[in-house]
This record gives sequence, structure tokens and C-alpha cells, in this order.
Amino acid sequence: MSSPGSGGQPVRVARAELVRRLFRGGVPLLWCPPVTHYDDAGAIDAARMAAHLRHLAPHAHGLLIPGSTGDGWELTAQEVRQLLELALVQAQQLDLRLLIGALRPDPQEALRFIRESVDWLKARTKKPTALEALDEARVCGFTVCPPRGAELSQHQIAGALASVLELGLPTAIYQLPQVTQNEISPEAALDLARSFSNFVFFKDTSGADHVALEGRGLAGVFATRGAEGDYARWLKNAGGPYDGFLLGSANCFAPQFHRFIDDVSAGREEPARQLSDRLTGVVNEASSLVAGLSVGNAFANANKAMDHFFAHGPQAGNVPPPRLHAGGRLPVEVIRAAGELLRRYGFMPAKGYLE
Repeated sequence: MSSPGSGGQPVRVARAELVRRLFRGGVPLLWCPPVTHYDDAGAIDAARMAAHLRHLAPHAHGLLIPGSTGDGWELTAQEVRQLLELALVQAQQLDLRLLIGALRPDPQEALRFIRESVDWLKARTKKPTALEALDEARVCGFTVCPPRGAELSQHQIAGALASVLELGLPTAIYQLPQVTQNEISPEAALDLARSFSNFVFFKDTSGADHVALEGRGLAGVFATRGAEGDYARWLKNAGGPYDGFLLGSANCFAPQFHRFIDDVSAGREEPARQLSDRLTGVVNEASSLVAGLSVGNAFANANKAMDHFFAHGPQAGNVPPPRLHAGGRLPVEVIRAAGELLRRYGFMPAKGYLE
């Protein structure tokens, strides 16, 4: 499936054909990395996860599981498999597309996880080839980050990512310097895009957006922004460099982001800008609420605090706070502050999706 070489029109055409097969209704413009919910004993709460995904599905049609916001770097292999099994069932029922997160600091670990996952999907779907199995399971690819290390050269980073692309499977590259301590350069990303038709998706959470701003379109790779805030200026329909968004905050604000994208696409600039400003404000302040916590993933903590109200409604402060993967729960004072924040910005739901 991969097309290594000097790049050019054949690679771009092959990529477009692959994307059409993977996304028969078009690539979703809004993606979410769902938070992972745990029960009182610390096990993955399947019923709670299913309710959350049903809440997201009308608005965010693509999911990254597990992503950073879903504790993807902390989950055990058994937990990842359990989460994916649940997600595959929901994807069929809710008409969703899935990116599987192969979030490993070592590229060899990522390769092993991907190979094992393909074998599992082939056995699960009873399909003979990897692409047929992915297609049947509604999986549109595997998401990988650069290997971890601030000292790594661009040659080393690109080489590690190329080793994954050489598998020939649909692949998403995830720019996440907050974890990997490095970034793939625009030049290296473009070279991979020109060499591999199975490089189909790119996400950048850096906030610097170097690849999107300088990568000259990545030869048709679908590019999403994962950094939060100032949403109005980043979509191509608004003159920006990105095709869509893959946002942790979509856990809480998928309906609002859906409406925002519709406004941008229809040229309704003022409503889009106003909604962007409100979303930017609430997300930035929510991040500040959890900045001092020493446990848990910051992406997950902020979204769990707000999602608690979207799940349980205005009285969520009376419900035990969400459990964290590391053990324990979010502090009650964080939950109460999140509720006040949602009220102040006008985002408090009248009723929770669990009610």
C-alpha cells in the first residue's frame, strides 16, 4: 500500500483513493479522543464509556482511541484492548470511524502493538487482509507519535516514523511535543507525505503549527489541529491551514464545535468568531483549574471535570468526582470550580446525558 519514492502525483492519487475507501462519506471534520471512564474499583467502566460515545456520536464522527486525553500513555495493554473492543462495538452501532492510538515512546513497541492489533482485527472480523479487516471494523488507521527524546535528530525522527509507514497500513502522525519532547519538522513531514501514500492523517497539538503553516499542504494528507483555543482562524474554510480539528475539549463541547464548523463552512463569520471566543475562554480556564494537580493527565483532568456536569447535569457537584487512572478522584473543589465556569460561560446543560 505504501509508495516510497521521490513523491509526486502517483502518491497523491494513491492516497486519495485510499482515503475514499477508508472514509466513504468523507473524512469527518471533527474528531475526539474520548476520556476513559473508570468505575469505583478502577476498572474501565464500559457502560459509562458507551453512554459518553452515544453523546458524542451525533457531532464528532471520528474518534482517536486511546488518545492522550484518554490516558493512552498510561493504559496497560489489557486496558487498551478492552477499550478498543468497546469502541469497535459502538463504532458499528453509531456509524463512527476510529483511529487506533499506538502511543508508545519506542517505535519498536509501536510496531509490535500495530502488528498485534492487525492480527486481532483480522481474527475478530474474519477478513483475510489487513485493509479488509480495518475496513470491516471501521478502523481508518493507526496513530503514532515521534519517538521520545529531546536529543533526537530529524533523521532519527523521520526514520522511526518511516519504519511504521513501511508496514503499508493507513497511518496518522501525531505531533505531541508535550510528551515526546521533540517535533517532526515541516520538511521531514512533507518528505514522508511525498513518499508514502498510506500517510493519510496528521494531528498537531504543539500550538506552534509549524508543519501546517510551512508544510505546503502535506501533499494531500488530511491535517487536524489538536491545540486548543483561538479556533476561528485555523480551518481552511476560514483561510487557515487545517482541514479539521481533533480536540480533547470535544469531549465536552462536541455540539458547539459542530455548530462552529458549520458556521465557518457557511461563511457565518461573526457567529463563528463569538462561539470560538467563548470556547477558548472556557477551555483555557478549565486548564488552569487542574494545573496544580500532581496526579492524572492534564488533558484528561480538565475534560473529566467538565464532562462530569454534561453527564450528570447541574447537580453534578453532589455526585462523587470522576476516578483517575492513577487512582483516587478529582478534587471536589476542582469539580465545583468547573461547574461555576460552565455556568459563567453559558455552557451548563439543563440535563445530563446519564439522566
